[in-house]
Amino acid sequence: MKSPIPPVVLTIAGFDPSSGAGITADLKVFAAHKLYGLAAITALTVQSTQGVRRVEPVDPALLAETLSCLADDGPIAGVKVGMLGSAGVVRAVIGFLAGLRLDRNRVVVDPVIRSSSGRALLDPEGIHLLREELLPLTGWVTPNADELALLTGTEVSSQVQAANAGKRLVRAVPGLKVVATGGHLDPPDDLLVTEDVEVQSFPGQRIETSATHGTGCAFSSALLAALVNGAGPAQAVAAAKEYVAAAMKAAYPIGKGRGPLHHFFGFDQ
Repeated sequence: MKSPIPPVVLTIAGFDPSSGAGITADLKVFAAHKLYGLAAITALTVQSTQGVRRVEPVDPALLAETLSCLADDGPIAGVKVGMLGSAGVVRAVIGFLAGLRLDRNRVVVDPVIRSSSGRALLDPEGIHLLREELLPLTGWVTPNADELALLTGTEVSSQVQAANAGKRLVRAVPGLKVVATGGHLDPPDDLLVTEDVEVQSFPGQRIETSATHGTGCAFSSALLAALVNGAGPAQAVAAAKEYVAAAMKAAYPIGKGRGPLHHFFGFDQ
């Protein structure tokens, strides 16, 4: 008996040659959730577990052609958008999503604006386009505290400030769901803010590990996977948070810096 055909999902993100984050990490998360992943690269990077050294965005026309080619080949059940790298690339993604017949609740944006080592990964024009034109085409955005602050122009250094910033973003973009990830806050709780400005908290615990490279990528991809597999909003957030925590705890040492998660920990059980 043949196995059922899995849903096909697409990641639009940068390439991390250390495979802890970006396109290759997203594909591992999709596979771990029994989805078939497509990939469109937005930027090449020179990086390792020790940080990002260089970023080269791809030609926006090349990205647009790639996305069109993939969309013409068959139905896409969900889209995750990660690092974009330039305003031109953001425009290409906006054009693609505007023409894609897909429920916006199956589109998750991880607004990668700055690397954990402090390097800017998107210019001011790109941030403006992301906030004003890309987010209205998406159903979910998963910023950490720093990204939420940049998207809203407010300080985010506490759970209360994260909740208020999330409400502000939801009011500015009708239909958007905001998951403010709490890894940079104390306590490290995630917050789900929905259109009715309801705030739901998902308690977390600080995990003592150096395997923190690509946690945001993994969370957003796991969130999309849960949604595509039929989970409701709160259930999907809880599942993504549980997946990332388990992948961090199961991680093995790779590299000299902040290492990757163990994306396939479930196969060890």
